[in-house]
Amino acid sequence: MNAMTTTDPSAVPSPGDVQAWIGGLRRELNNVLLGKTQVVELLLASLLARGHVLFDDLPGLGKTTLAKGLAKAVGGKFMRVQCTPDLLPSDVTGFSILNQKTREFEFRPGPVFSDVLLADEINRATPRTQSALFEAMAERQVTIDGETQSLSQSFLVLATQNPVESVGAYPLPEAQLDRFTMKLKIGYPDRASELELLSRSRRTTKEFEAEAVLHGDQIVQLQQAVTRVAVEQSVREYLLDLAECTRNHRSFPFYAMLNERNFVIPEDIQAVAAPVLSVRLTSNSIATDQAIESVIASVSVPRL
Repeated sequence: MNAMTTTDPSAVPSPGDVQAWIGGLRRELNNVLLGKTQVVELLLASLLARGHVLFDDLPGLGKTTLAKGLAKAVGGKFMRVQCTPDLLPSDVTGFSILNQKTREFEFRPGPVFSDVLLADEINRATPRTQSALFEAMAERQVTIDGETQSLSQSFLVLATQNPVESVGAYPLPEAQLDRFTMKLKIGYPDRASELELLSRSRRTTKEFEAEAVLHGDQIVQLQQAVTRVAVEQSVREYLLDLAECTRNHRSFPFYAMLNERNFVIPEDIQAVAAPVLSVRLTSNSIATDQAIESVIASVSVPRL
């Protein structure tokens, strides 16, 4: 597929195009992150639902590789910011500097001006610096020196965090957590995938890099296609029953698209319930998982 072809971002893709584009992304991401098909599916669901993802996991499991692979697959710009206690808001959004020749201020854009931004160890940055991402994540724009500048329509933040009990880690404020659609864990690969990774280490890394299969306009078209996925009233009520004490999110229609359906079923909600609801539940991970499983088991599934 030629990822450089220009298309109208307002155009409606055909069902065949939708599945072909999704299939291309799925293939490329599964090639860069081995043995983690469910993580790839949930990342795709969040991307097409215009949602951001928080990774709460051990280091060295492929989070950076996945972020770079996604940016390459969608033909987008990848930027990374290493969050530290001395990081300033302007280090994220950008700043104006005086040009000594023209005697005029010139804007130097920060890493937020990208398609895929990896915020590594986000909770090591101070709350003041974390707040620099609030507007960008919620509205895909930033206001600097009183001037508002637009970001990419498909702007996506992938963030990693350290355990709160770690030295130098700050709890993410509720306003920050509210801007993430899912919290995911990659976990260790299975044995077959680890053997493949060992085999890859003897070959060139370029062989396993993602290729550009889409571009920004096509991502926007897919995101718009999500809004045309049908959700029956009984399914909406089931969603509200499950999420009674949490915020309502819209990751479910795209999960239906991943499974080549133009309508949502209760199983779509169940499939993304844990990563969506866990963003806002503050108990430890084991208690959170058990609580979500208990909620799903206690709520009656509607008949369609």
